[in-house]
Amino acid sequence: MTGEAYRLEYKILSSDVDLNRRLRLSRLFTLLQEAAIAHTEALGFGREKTLDRGFLWVVALQQLKLTRLPEYDEHVILDSVPGQTMHSLYLRYYRLRTPGGEELLTGASIWTLMDQQSRTMVSPEQTGVVIAAMEADWPCFFPTAPKAAVSEAPFFWTVPYSVTDLNGHMNNARYLDLAVDSMPASLRGLPLREIKAEYAAELRLGERLELRGELREHCFLFSGFTDKRVFRLSLDFRPEQE
Repeated sequence: MTGEAYRLEYKILSSDVDLNRRLRLSRLFTLLQEAAIAHTEALGFGREKTLDRGFLWVVALQQLKLTRLPEYDEHVILDSVPGQTMHSLYLRYYRLRTPGGEELLTGASIWTLMDQQSRTMVSPEQTGVVIAAMEADWPCFFPTAPKAAVSEAPFFWTVPYSVTDLNGHMNNARYLDLAVDSMPASLRGLPLREIKAEYAAELRLGERLELRGELREHCFLFSGFTDKRVFRLSLDFRPEQE
């Protein structure tokens, strides 16, 4: 299979940013997810070969390394290529930059295909979805999982309709909204250097989630549980290097 790397030129809208005029993390993750799906469709695996056959794309692991978040009214360029497929895991790389060449972030994610009925992972042999790796023109890395949060004061939250998506569960990007709302306010204006996200199980409409947040030095850890771990996030606000 052949094809070109994915590229999106985008202007940051007022609806994309928070009160600090920086791109919302949930919106950033949505852009990355939509880029991955759009490129997969362009490579010949559109909804007729996945969604319409009962196979759902889901994200398992993500990691971003940031120089800075883009701001309101700024133009950015998002590049993305698929990495090497490993058994049932589809690796993908990202880069976000300005038209002038300033690199804002690089990232990596691992995707899987899930059977809509059984809610279990399916392999490329079962689906016929085989995506060849492409070479990126920026340094890439393999994503690693965040640490779990430990908290003596967990709180509970119930999944509303507004955060669900076409896969029938809470959209992965919306966990970032929960994290930002739950972390200490003092962190929100600081420069964000790294985000890690692991999604271990799906969360359905009406399910009750136990949330745990922990501030560990310059890093906010955030985890969610039902009778098992659902997700864990880490947001690293390391001071700027002099």
